Amino acid sequence: MESVKLIASGLQFPEGPVAMRDGSVIFAEIRSGAVRRAAPDGTLSLVAHCGGGPNGLAIGPDGALHVCNNGGNTYPPDQFVALGPAKDYAGGCIQRVDLATGEVRVLYRACGGNRLSSPNDLVFDAHGGFYFSDMGKRRARDRDHGALYYALPDGSSIAEVAFPIQAANGVGLSPDGQTVYVAETETSRLWAFDIIEPGRVKKYPFPSPHGGRLVCGLPGFQRFDSLAVDQQGNICVATLVTGHITVIAPSGAVVRQVKVPDTYVTNICFGGDDLRTAYMTLSGVGQLVSLPWPEAGLKLHFSA
Repeated sequence: MESVKLIASGLQFPEGPVAMRDGSVIFAEIRSGAVRRAAPDGTLSLVAHCGGGPNGLAIGPDGALHVCNNGGNTYPPDQFVALGPAKDYAGGCIQRVDLATGEVRVLYRACGGNRLSSPNDLVFDAHGGFYFSDMGKRRARDRDHGALYYALPDGSSIAEVAFPIQAANGVGLSPDGQTVYVAETETSRLWAFDIIEPGRVKKYPFPSPHGGRLVCGLPGFQRFDSLAVDQQGNICVATLVTGHITVIAPSGAVVRQVKVPDTYVTNICFGGDDLRTAYMTLSGVGQLVSLPWPEAGLKLHFSA
């Protein structure tokens, strides 16, 4: 942990970091409803106010930022973990943010008549569409089922890929684009879905609860958040409670766990010229940090 570099602090539940080509990092603040940019020297600027609860972020083929918005939560004054939906919660959505103007536009609020509940994370494929997870909104005595969706960035098409998933969180693609990975928060399980064509996956029979195949599950009380894939195809999963980045091989073997200085490390992405800098959001302490990484991250299909 000695090599962890602090970039920005005092953040209101940061998530969804995106490493930009100019060395800055764009990230969401769930609690404030804003998307912000941190310059290399830590200077912060507002990208857009999305309202609700912006979470996972990704650059699309048109250079715009695409946002998973969970619709907003209620937070007690002395805690950073939400109690449940905000009073004005009306469902989650997928938004598009023009990075030049800050204009925010809603692309999707529902799929096939089913309202989006709490979109969490997304990843673009080589075809220009994106997979995104819906975690399912948690309330005081119950929660919505989670799911995996596939959508086009112009707002013209959305399809359900897998359902139900228990608190679907991080989403990533294998280097060959043939597998989409989904992390389940409450079970600390990593699932894989083998892609037949964009937005359609092979479904495995019972006992799979949703057609996916189980890659890995961690023992004890640990929880999975977001993830990123490296060039070797390993899946790097932010692991809550224990405060690690868990590196998992496609075979399911745990390669290693990298300790970070917060039990609520929520997201990881790769940046720098050689993609060997890991940027992480430490949501418990409200920080954006970086850490040199031994393997290069997988280059994303689109950037800005």
